[in-house]
Amino acid sequence: MDHKTVEDYILTMPNSWLDYPFGEGVAVYKIGDSPSDGKMFALIEEGKNPVRLSLKCDPGLTKLLREKYDEIMPGYHLNKKHWNTLALTGQLEWEEVQALIRHSYQLVAGINS
Repeated sequence: MDHKTVEDYILTMPNSWLDYPFGEGVAVYKIGDSPSDGKMFALIEEGKNPVRLSLKCDPGLTKLLREKYDEIMPGYHLNKKHWNTLALTGQLEWEEVQALIRHSYQLVAGINS
């Protein structure tokens, strides 16, 4: 799974856009009507292989995912209770990654799934 594939999917979420509030090394994907009210729901560390994707997650699910998958760890430089970082090595199927992206988006957007 490459950065562009993941980014293209992330940007299909309604009202989402790409920002660089932490500098050029971290792509931050936000939701909201304008930059002043944008909330981040995904981050990708640029230039990493495998792709490192951080996503918001329900606190009860974060622990279960970390126990089940070696490639899911506590959010890098993020609140460990609410964020996971995925090293996309191929252990997770693309459909599972897409579901976790949607989950993160829905949490931040306040959408009940």
